[in-house]
Amino acid sequence: MSTLQQAISCVSDYDPDALPVAKANAVIRSFIDPVSGVEKLRVRAALGRVLAKDVVSPIDVPAHDNSAMDGYAVRNDDLGADEPVTLTEIGAAYAGREFTGEVKRGECVRVMTGAVMPKNTDTVVIQEAVNADGKRVSIPAGQEPGQNRRRAGEDLQKGKPALRAGRMLRPADIGLIASLGIAEVSVRRKLKVAFFSTGDELVSVGKKLKAGEVHDSNRYTLWGMLTRLGCEVTDLGVVRDDPKKLEAAFRKAAAGADAVVTSGGVSVGEADFTRQMMAKLGEVVFWKIAMRPGRPMAFGRIRARGKSAYLFGLPGNPVAVMVTFYHFVRGALLTMMGRNDTDLPLLRAKSETAMRKKPGRTEYQRGILELKNGEWSVRLTGAQGSGILRSMSEANCFVVLGHEQGNVKAGDYVDVMVMDGLV
Repeated sequence: MSTLQQAISCVSDYDPDALPVAKANAVIRSFIDPVSGVEKLRVRAALGRVLAKDVVSPIDVPAHDNSAMDGYAVRNDDLGADEPVTLTEIGAAYAGREFTGEVKRGECVRVMTGAVMPKNTDTVVIQEAVNADGKRVSIPAGQEPGQNRRRAGEDLQKGKPALRAGRMLRPADIGLIASLGIAEVSVRRKLKVAFFSTGDELVSVGKKLKAGEVHDSNRYTLWGMLTRLGCEVTDLGVVRDDPKKLEAAFRKAAAGADAVVTSGGVSVGEADFTRQMMAKLGEVVFWKIAMRPGRPMAFGRIRARGKSAYLFGLPGNPVAVMVTFYHFVRGALLTMMGRNDTDLPLLRAKSETAMRKKPGRTEYQRGILELKNGEWSVRLTGAQGSGILRSMSEANCFVVLGHEQGNVKAGDYVDVMVMDGLV
């Protein structure tokens, strides 16, 4: 197990007071490890879970050469290169009911899509191309050898991996596994994540607010984001700025979870109970990330009761919580799950408006992506303050303005990260 300082030492120009997004992610990814623990599940129960072992095909798919179209199965050595030929139909083959005879020179067999290719045939001529008169079938010139035939093992080969470990199983994967006749698969156990909010000003939903108090929305967005990832979540509620209560919460979280996610208490100027407790219980670094929103962040590992958990201390502002989660925590948790597809793709879209941007930090603006005149176009949701949660609710994408990027003019193309299926 590597130390956090070892992970940090591998990053050049490390500066905890101005750490670029990419370098922070490099430290996180090099420090964490996938969880151990595998369970076997029936195929339907495995939807959304992560494969722990390759699924190896026990059969060829398809199992036999078969017809890709309705038509006539013929021998290629019967076909005329420049002139039509007339063959004699000697039977029919259907999907699930093969023609068992042998096709000789001058003969053909009527075949339906999916039917096993009759013996000696290797080509299918579609029914629309032929001229049939009783059992006499005229085949036009110009047919390609092997056309409209699916070869055995063309989809999957016996003994070869059909799905690789690290894949999150989607509906098509479930169907593919079923097509192989496999009833159970090995998946990694669910990742256990505990989370809580810190702060004396936070009030749970359903209670009246006093002066200076705010409803705790962060636990609800964290619950939603963690649940969408497929984590087994434990909500430890709101923890007050009290050393004993904070220590109890951290110890409980670390003892029962693989990862702990907190919101609030990590920025300079806040009550420092949370920062002190994180440092007391483990190996933790405090960063000022060169990003907007979401500058302050803590990361490391904390220990309790002989167990340890990775720690992600996020800012307190609602939008900053979500942005830092999606651009740091999400990929780290997927890595811990054993996923091999942890990064999100960026698309290019035309900006409808100008955007002010200083080089030297990464910015994540909340935008609305639409197709206009056959081209993807993006506009901002309005005010982009890190406390304006509405900007996330209205958005369907992040506009990602890179570390070295400057101002954006209306009509410029920008990188966009689509939120559908993410947020």
